Amino acid sequence: MNFKILLAAAILPASLMWSAGANAKVVDQSEIGFSVAHTAQVSATPADVWKMLRMPQNWWSKEHSWSGDGANFWLDSQAGGCFCEKLPDTGLGVGSVQHARILFSKPYQLLRLSGAFGPLQGEALTGTLTIQIKETPTGSALRFDYVVGGYMRFKVGDIAPAVDKVIGEQLLGLANALGGALPLTRDEKAADEGTAKPKEDTPDAKDEPGLGAAVAGLVEDEAKPTSDESR
Repeated sequence: MNFKILLAAAILPASLMWSAGANAKVVDQSEIGFSVAHTAQVSATPADVWKMLRMPQNWWSKEHSWSGDGANFWLDSQAGGCFCEKLPDTGLGVGSVQHARILFSKPYQLLRLSGAFGPLQGEALTGTLTIQIKETPTGSALRFDYVVGGYMRFKVGDIAPAVDKVIGEQLLGLANALGGALPLTRDEKAADEGTAKPKEDTPDAKDEPGLGAAVAGLVEDEAKPTSDESR
Protein backbone atom coordinates (compact mmCIF):
# COMPACT_ATOMS: atom_id res chain seq x y z
CA MET A 1 0.00 0.00 0.00
CA ASN A 2 1.55 3.29 -1.14
CA PHE A 3 0.94 6.24 1.19
CA LYS A 4 1.91 8.76 -1.48
CA ILE A 5 -0.83 7.39 -3.72
CA LEU A 6 -3.27 7.44 -0.82
CA LEU A 7 -2.45 11.04 0.01
CA ALA A 8 -2.55 12.15 -3.62
CA ALA A 9 -6.03 10.68 -3.88
CA ALA A 10 -7.25 13.25 -1.39
CA ILE A 11 -7.03 16.01 -3.98
CA LEU A 12 -9.24 14.22 -6.52
CA PRO A 13 -12.64 15.85 -6.99
CA ALA A 14 -15.51 14.14 -5.22
CA SER A 15 -17.26 13.54 -8.54
CA LEU A 16 -14.55 11.02 -9.43
CA MET A 17 -15.00 9.17 -6.17
CA TRP A 18 -18.74 8.69 -5.98
CA SER A 19 -21.45 7.60 -8.34
CA ALA A 20 -25.02 8.84 -7.91
CA GLY A 21 -26.63 7.57 -4.74
CA ALA A 22 -23.83 8.07 -2.23
CA ASN A 23 -22.83 10.85 0.15
CA ALA A 24 -19.56 11.42 1.98
CA LYS A 25 -17.76 13.94 4.15
CA VAL A 26 -15.12 14.55 6.78
CA VAL A 27 -17.44 15.07 9.73
CA ASP A 28 -14.94 16.50 12.18
CA GLN A 29 -11.20 16.89 12.73
CA SER A 30 -8.81 18.27 15.31
CA GLU A 31 -5.12 17.96 16.16
CA ILE A 32 -5.69 14.54 17.72
CA GLY A 33 -7.98 12.88 15.20
CA PHE A 34 -10.88 13.00 12.78
CA SER A 35 -14.07 11.26 11.74
CA VAL A 36 -15.61 10.57 8.34
CA ALA A 37 -19.08 9.40 7.32
CA HIS A 38 -20.38 7.79 4.14
CA THR A 39 -23.90 6.77 3.21
CA ALA A 40 -25.52 4.92 0.33
CA GLN A 41 -28.73 3.12 -0.50
CA VAL A 42 -28.99 -0.21 -2.32
CA SER A 43 -31.84 -2.41 -3.51
CA ALA A 44 -30.50 -5.46 -1.63
CA THR A 45 -32.17 -6.69 1.54
CA PRO A 46 -30.39 -6.36 4.91
CA ALA A 47 -29.84 -10.14 4.85
CA ASP A 48 -28.10 -9.91 1.47
CA VAL A 49 -26.06 -6.91 2.64
CA TRP A 50 -24.95 -8.80 5.74
CA LYS A 51 -23.96 -11.83 3.69
CA MET A 52 -21.87 -9.70 1.33
CA LEU A 53 -20.39 -7.68 4.19
CA ARG A 54 -18.90 -10.88 5.60
CA MET A 55 -17.07 -11.53 2.32
CA PRO A 56 -14.64 -8.59 1.98
CA GLN A 57 -12.82 -10.42 -0.79
CA ASN A 58 -15.82 -9.51 -2.98
CA TRP A 59 -15.93 -5.77 -2.25
CA TRP A 60 -12.94 -4.37 -0.33
CA SER A 61 -10.60 -2.77 -2.86
CA LYS A 62 -7.45 -4.71 -3.74
CA GLU A 63 -5.83 -1.29 -4.21
CA HIS A 64 -6.00 -0.97 -0.43
CA SER A 65 -4.50 -4.32 0.40
CA TRP A 66 -0.97 -5.34 1.31
CA SER A 67 -0.90 -8.31 -1.08
CA GLY A 68 -2.49 -6.64 -4.10
CA ASP A 69 -5.12 -9.38 -4.32
CA GLY A 70 -8.59 -9.08 -2.77
CA ALA A 71 -8.89 -12.86 -2.71
CA ASN A 72 -6.55 -12.84 0.30
CA PHE A 73 -9.07 -11.04 2.56
CA TRP A 74 -11.23 -12.85 5.09
CA LEU A 75 -13.52 -11.77 7.92
CA ASP A 76 -14.75 -13.60 11.02
CA SER A 77 -17.88 -11.63 11.91
CA GLN A 78 -18.08 -12.68 15.57
CA ALA A 79 -16.86 -10.42 18.39
CA GLY A 80 -13.10 -10.78 18.66
CA GLY A 81 -12.93 -12.04 15.09
CA CYS A 82 -10.45 -10.81 12.54
CA PHE A 83 -10.70 -8.84 9.32
CA CYS A 84 -7.41 -10.12 8.01
CA GLU A 85 -5.36 -10.68 4.88
CA LYS A 86 -3.04 -13.46 3.88
CA LEU A 87 0.36 -12.47 2.51
CA PRO A 88 1.73 -14.78 -0.20
CA ASP A 89 4.66 -17.04 0.55
CA THR A 90 7.83 -15.39 -0.78
CA GLY A 91 10.00 -18.30 0.20
CA LEU A 92 10.07 -17.51 3.91
CA GLY A 93 6.56 -18.67 4.75
CA VAL A 94 3.02 -17.30 4.50
CA GLY A 95 2.46 -13.99 6.29
CA SER A 96 -0.71 -12.21 7.40
CA VAL A 97 -2.06 -8.79 8.33
CA GLN A 98 -4.81 -7.85 10.75
CA HIS A 99 -6.68 -4.89 9.29
CA ALA A 100 -9.18 -4.79 12.16
CA ARG A 101 -10.89 -6.90 14.80
CA ILE A 102 -14.61 -7.21 15.42
CA LEU A 103 -16.00 -5.32 18.42
CA PHE A 104 -19.76 -5.62 17.85
CA SER A 105 -21.73 -7.90 15.56
CA LYS A 106 -25.51 -7.67 15.19
CA PRO A 107 -26.60 -9.56 12.07
CA TYR A 108 -28.46 -7.54 9.43
CA GLN A 109 -28.00 -4.34 11.46
CA LEU A 110 -24.52 -3.42 12.67
CA LEU A 111 -20.88 -4.44 12.44
CA ARG A 112 -18.22 -2.49 14.33
CA LEU A 113 -14.49 -3.00 13.81
CA SER A 114 -11.42 -1.61 15.53
CA GLY A 115 -8.42 -1.00 13.31
CA ALA A 116 -6.12 1.68 11.93
CA PHE A 117 -6.16 0.99 8.19
CA GLY A 118 -3.29 1.24 5.75
CA PRO A 119 -0.47 3.62 6.71
CA LEU A 120 -2.33 4.51 9.93
CA GLN A 121 -1.42 1.06 11.23
CA GLY A 122 2.14 2.22 11.91
CA GLU A 123 0.97 5.06 14.16
CA ALA A 124 -0.24 5.12 17.77
CA LEU A 125 -3.86 5.39 16.69
CA THR A 126 -7.22 3.86 17.40
CA GLY A 127 -9.61 3.61 14.47
CA THR A 128 -13.24 2.50 14.82
CA LEU A 129 -15.33 1.65 11.77
CA THR A 130 -19.07 1.31 12.38
CA ILE A 131 -21.12 -0.18 9.55
CA GLN A 132 -24.87 0.20 9.88
CA ILE A 133 -27.67 -1.35 7.83
CA LYS A 134 -31.32 -0.31 7.85
CA GLU A 135 -34.16 -1.79 5.85
CA THR A 136 -35.96 0.66 3.56
CA PRO A 137 -38.99 0.33 1.26
CA THR A 138 -36.58 -0.07 -1.68
CA GLY A 139 -33.88 -2.20 -0.05
CA SER A 140 -31.30 -1.08 2.51
CA ALA A 141 -29.61 2.12 3.66
CA LEU A 142 -25.92 1.78 4.51
CA ARG A 143 -23.70 4.00 6.62
CA PHE A 144 -19.95 3.80 7.27
CA ASP A 145 -18.56 5.91 10.15
CA TYR A 146 -14.81 5.84 10.73
CA VAL A 147 -13.40 7.61 13.80
CA VAL A 148 -9.63 7.94 14.27
CA GLY A 149 -7.79 9.34 17.28
CA GLY A 150 -4.41 9.26 19.01
CA TYR A 151 -0.87 10.24 18.10
CA MET A 152 0.29 10.22 14.48
CA ARG A 153 3.16 11.68 12.52
CA PHE A 154 0.88 12.78 9.68
CA LYS A 155 -0.87 16.13 9.52
CA VAL A 156 -4.56 15.59 10.17
CA GLY A 157 -5.47 18.11 7.50
CA ASP A 158 -3.60 16.03 4.93
CA ILE A 159 -4.50 12.51 5.96
CA ALA A 160 -8.20 12.98 6.84
CA PRO A 161 -9.36 13.68 3.24
CA ALA A 162 -7.25 10.77 1.96
CA VAL A 163 -8.71 8.34 4.50
CA ASP A 164 -12.17 9.74 3.78
CA LYS A 165 -11.72 8.81 0.13
CA VAL A 166 -10.47 5.31 0.97
CA ILE A 167 -13.39 4.56 3.30
CA GLY A 168 -15.75 5.91 0.66
CA GLU A 169 -14.28 3.57 -1.92
CA GLN A 170 -15.01 0.60 0.32
CA LEU A 171 -18.68 1.55 0.76
CA LEU A 172 -18.94 2.11 -2.98
CA GLY A 173 -17.35 -1.31 -3.54
CA LEU A 174 -19.92 -2.89 -1.22
CA ALA A 175 -22.77 -1.08 -2.97
CA ASN A 176 -21.50 -2.15 -6.40
CA ALA A 177 -21.16 -5.75 -5.26
CA LEU A 178 -24.83 -5.57 -4.26
CA GLY A 179 -25.96 -4.23 -7.62
CA GLY A 180 -25.02 -0.56 -7.37
CA ALA A 181 -26.09 2.43 -5.32
CA LEU A 182 -29.59 3.81 -5.91
CA PRO A 183 -29.89 7.40 -7.20
CA LEU A 184 -30.35 10.25 -4.77
CA THR A 185 -33.86 11.49 -4.03
CA ARG A 186 -34.82 15.11 -4.63
CA ASP A 187 -34.21 15.93 -0.97
CA GLU A 188 -30.75 14.40 -1.06
CA LYS A 189 -29.83 16.22 -4.26
CA ALA A 190 -30.97 19.50 -2.76
CA ALA A 191 -28.88 18.85 0.34
CA ASP A 192 -25.83 18.05 -1.79
CA GLU A 193 -26.26 21.27 -3.73
CA GLY A 194 -26.75 23.28 -0.56
CA THR A 195 -30.18 24.44 -1.63
CA ALA A 196 -33.58 23.97 -0.06
CA LYS A 197 -36.69 23.36 -2.13
CA PRO A 198 -39.96 25.10 -1.16
CA LYS A 199 -41.80 23.09 1.42
CA GLU A 200 -44.85 22.60 -0.80
CA ASP A 201 -42.70 21.10 -3.58
CA THR A 202 -40.74 18.71 -1.37
CA PRO A 203 -42.42 15.67 0.20
CA ASP A 204 -41.62 14.89 3.80
CA ALA A 205 -38.81 12.40 4.27
CA LYS A 206 -41.23 9.91 5.75
CA ASP A 207 -43.40 10.11 2.61
CA GLU A 208 -40.61 9.51 0.11
CA PRO A 209 -38.36 6.47 0.55
CA GLY A 210 -34.92 8.03 0.49
CA LEU A 211 -31.49 7.76 2.00
CA GLY A 212 -31.92 10.89 4.11
CA ALA A 213 -34.84 9.45 6.07
CA ALA A 214 -33.22 6.03 6.30
CA VAL A 215 -29.93 7.37 7.57
CA ALA A 216 -31.73 9.51 10.12
CA GLY A 217 -33.09 6.25 11.47
CA LEU A 218 -29.62 4.70 11.44
CA VAL A 219 -27.97 7.37 13.55
CA GLU A 220 -30.03 9.43 15.97
CA ASP A 221 -26.97 10.68 17.88
CA GLU A 222 -23.66 9.73 16.31
CA ALA A 223 -21.78 9.97 19.58
CA LYS A 224 -24.25 7.92 21.62
CA PRO A 225 -24.47 4.11 21.66
CA THR A 226 -27.85 2.49 21.04
CA SER A 227 -29.66 0.83 23.90
CA ASP A 228 -28.50 -2.56 22.61
CA GLU A 229 -24.87 -1.47 22.63
CA SER A 230 -24.97 -0.04 26.13
CA ARG A 231 -25.93 -3.31 27.74
